[in-house]
Amino acid sequence: MPSLRFLADESCDYLIVRSLRAAGHDVIAVVDEGEQSVDAAVIDQAYVDQRILLTEDKDFGWHVFVARPQSPGVILVRFPASMRITMAEAVLTAVETHGERIGVSFLVIQPGHVRLQKLP
Repeated sequence: MPSLRFLADESCDYLIVRSLRAAGHDVIAVVDEGEQSVDAAVIDQAYVDQRILLTEDKDFGWHVFVARPQSPGVILVRFPASMRITMAEAVLTAVETHGERIGVSFLVIQPGHVRLQKLP
């Protein structure tokens, strides 16, 4: 599978960033830039840079489906505290399974469940 490009917002657990980087993917983490970010600016940056957005912030669903119809692919990770140990592996598996389709989709990853919805 070819390497994919991601932008991890500050809510994204850094274990996901490390896991994807270790698998050879290009991941920029907002937290590495050291500044607080605004959701609209993050999604704009992901779109301009053509990076799939990684987030645990469900507000990005609104940004993608209501506020900005031209959006990059988004991976929304929804794991409870008791299941977080399996989160990075679940994201990596979903990326390997769905590959480049993620770039035109809104992907929700939960323990034992992945839902892929095509962007508008």
